Parts: sequence; structure tokens; C-alpha cells
Amino acid sequence: MDKIVSQIFDHAAEVGSKGLEPKVLDEMKKRIADSLITSYGAMSAPPVSIEKKALLPSSGKLNSPVYFTDMKASVDISTFINGSMTRYLDFNDTYLSKEALHPSDNVPPILSMAYAKDLSGLDAAKAVSVAYDVVGALSDAVSIRDRGWDHVTYISISAAAGLGLLLGFSHEKYENLINLAINNNISLRQTRAGELSMWKGCTASDASRNSVFAALLALEGFTGPSPIFTGEMGFFKQVSGEFELNLKPGKVLRTMIKNYPVEYHAMSAAEVALNLREEISGRIEKVEVETFEVAHKIIIKDPEKLRPRTRETADHSMPYIVAFTLKNGAPTPTSYDDIYLKDREILRIIDVSSYKVTSRFNEMYPENLPVKIRVTTDKGAFEQEMDVPKGHFKKPYTWEDLKNKGKSVIGENNAKILVDFMKNFEKKSVRELFEVISDVNFKG
Repeated sequence: MDKIVSQIFDHAAEVGSKGLEPKVLDEMKKRIADSLITSYGAMSAPPVSIEKKALLPSSGKLNSPVYFTDMKASVDISTFINGSMTRYLDFNDTYLSKEALHPSDNVPPILSMAYAKDLSGLDAAKAVSVAYDVVGALSDAVSIRDRGWDHVTYISISAAAGLGLLLGFSHEKYENLINLAINNNISLRQTRAGELSMWKGCTASDASRNSVFAALLALEGFTGPSPIFTGEMGFFKQVSGEFELNLKPGKVLRTMIKNYPVEYHAMSAAEVALNLREEISGRIEKVEVETFEVAHKIIIKDPEKLRPRTRETADHSMPYIVAFTLKNGAPTPTSYDDIYLKDREILRIIDVSSYKVTSRFNEMYPENLPVKIRVTTDKGAFEQEMDVPKGHFKKPYTWEDLKNKGKSVIGENNAKILVDFMKNFEKKSVRELFEVISDVNFKG
């Protein structure tokens, strides 16, 4: 029996029997609500529209709705489309450790399967919480990006872990689910290298779709290659190297809700740039930014980040985000439209900007997200430093904060409807949640 799979199974079983601590449940409900708010903003995004055109109509043995519509699709297809909405705007939550990733990528597969099986909000919350615990523990254990693998490989594992609890799998079926979910779902880091394509925002949803597909097979007794982690050609040997998995409940408490639709390593920079914009006067002559190595590697160093040509590259470009914010204010989902990517003043500010990695900030990461920005204009110099932005687990979102975020994406009335419903999600059914966000009741 694979030791890592056994650890995951035991943890899921414990969460299933003991339930969630009140604070964990409350934060879990916020993350599910946040993922739906974020998804709404991307329901007409180009890749989502392409997916709908390519994959719908769809039906299977188990079916669930496509978010914000009255259409249903097989659970794997609805997971893929809904997951692409969740991730595309780069506005969903973040976990930072040895690997940086987005735990709420696990929400769409759990909700889709829970709907198909007519399960409760509490069932879904426990399953998503297990997925958060697993993906956080994997992120803490080892980084695979420097080996050329993308972090969504971990989503394949965590989504399967949550689905196994949701479906009440025995140890044998649970192990086969994990085995099937991983073996053919190792994702290349090329997804996030150089100029970024539509796939950057959709690869996590494909990972979770494959986990749903694996769950459908394992449910009927299909077996998968084992031991998947420790085997001769398993995950340790081929992907990650050996690691120990430290699984504990409540990883959601260290996740962070995004205040702006930017890659999370740029969140402090966006907030500081916005603060400085309110102080500075005169023409910007120089921008000096101090940051940390991980941010430099992911969202600064590539030359494409200085002249992003796609929204996928722009929301992963700290130089663009800082320049945009200094000129126009807080980033929004429309900040990456073509008119801004070609804006001469934004490009000029990028050209007079410099970025430096400091050892002090390297030591502060990932517990903090430090940045220091100094802007020199023809009328003086303005400077600000920040350790953590709003929404970080050290400055967590309240329900009211979430409602305010929702106003800008789904409208004030819908934000209130969704937040009020989610506060009592554990007493509701998942099908009731889908009724709330259907196109009949959730017009925006």
C-alpha cells in the first residue's frame, strides 16, 4: 500500500468523521463564495466561450450545471468549464509555500459531483477542505516547478482526495482514484513560461476534470497503477523526488483571497502602487521596486513581461501591473484589454522601472509578501514598503469584504444574495446553491 495515499485516505476519513472546526468551516464557505464571484466575471471570457462551443451539449451518467446557466453537462465537462471560469481571471485564492498555487481550483469538481449526487453543503465543504489540506501539504513538501512540472499536477491529487471523501470511497477505491488521477495528469511548466496562452487559465480545470473522470471509473471498480508515489516509476522517481507529507486540518486558514485580479506575488506591489498613486504628483521619471526571488522568477524576469501581448501574460507581469496601477488606479478584470496593453504611457513607465531582489525580502517570503516601491517624479520622490496585502491570511477578508469584492463583479444585489446564502451553506444542499446562481436568479 502506497504510504502517501494511505496518509491522504486517513486524513480524509478523519475529517469526514470529526467534521470541521467552526473557524475552518466559516473560511471554507468564504472560499467557495469567492470562487463563484470570480467565476462570474469570466463566464463570457474567450476560452470559456470556446469550451462551451466545443464541448456542449453534453450528457453522461452523472450530470451537473454549467455555472450561471440552465444548461447541464456530464460532471467532467461541467467541471472543466466551471473550473476555467474560476481560474481564468486570476482572481481566485492563493496558497504560498514551496509551491504557489490556487486551492479553490478544487471547488468546481467537488460542487459538480455533489450536485450530481444531491449532497449537502456540509458534505461539499468537508470535501473541499480535504482538498485544501492535501494541496497545501503538497505545496509545503516540495516545489516541482524547478523540475519543469506545473503546480496544477498537485490539483489532480487534491481534487481526487476531496472527491474520494465526497463519494464515501473505501480504502481500495480511494487508492485507485488517486492512482488514476495522477498517472496521466502530470502537467508541463511550459504553461507558465514566456508568452502565456489561454491554457494558463484552464490547465487547472483540466487537472480537476481528469480527477472527476478518474472518480467515475474508480466508483465502478476500475483499478490504477500502484504504488503511485513510491513505485519504481512512480511520482517520487519521475516528478518530485522523495518527500514527507505533513497533513493537518485547516489549511484554508493560511490561504489568501485576492483583492485584485493579479498573480498573487504582485498583490502587495499593486496595493503599494495604488497607495503611491494617491500621493505622487508630477511626471514619473523612475520607478524602483525591491522584491524577492520567487516573484522575480515567476512574474518579472521574462522579457515578455515587459511587453505583454495577452491578458494571460499581463496579469502575470509585475512590471505591467505596477505601471498600470500608477497610471490608472486599481487593477480590474478589464485592465488587460488590448487598449491598455498598447498604452504608450504604461509602456513608458515600464521602461523607466527597475526591479531588484533583496536578501531581506527573500527571508520574509513566503510567510510575508514584501515589496518596496520608490517613485521619482519631476516634483520629488515617494516611497512605501509593505509586508502583506489585504486578503493575506494575516489581514483576512471578512464577509463584508467579500460582499464588497462581489459588488464589482456580480453586482450589489447578487453579492448580498450569494454571501447571505453561503453563510448558512452547511444547512443547505448543493442543488440549492446552483439554483441561487442559475441564470434565472443571478443576472448580474
